[in-house]
Amino acid sequence: MTLATPVFAQPSEPAKQAEGASCQAEEAALERDMDLARSRGQMLRRRQLAETLASLRTRCQASESPQSRAARIEKLEKEIRALRSELEHAEEQLRDLRKERP
Repeated sequence: MTLATPVFAQPSEPAKQAEGASCQAEEAALERDMDLARSRGQMLRRRQLAETLASLRTRCQASESPQSRAARIEKLEKEIRALRSELEHAEEQLRDLRKERP
C-alpha cells in the first residue's frame, strides 16, 4: 500500500515567488501611502495604514520560507527606527501646537 501526498499540499516555487512579489508590491504601496499621510499630518490614517501593513507582513511571512534570524532582527530594528522617527515628528507637532496662542 503506497501513500500519496496531494499535489496541492505545497505551492510550487513559481507560485511562492509570485506571492512574494505581490506581498512586496503591496507593502511598498502601503509604505508610500503612510508617507503621504504623514506628510499631510493625517496621523490617524497613517496609523490605520500601519496596522494594515503589519497584518500584511504577518500574512506574507506565514506564506514565505523562513527568514534567517538575523534578517528578521534587522527588519524589526528598521521598523522600530521608523516608528521612533514618526513619534518624534508627532511630538514636535504637538509642542508647536501648544506654543501657538489661541
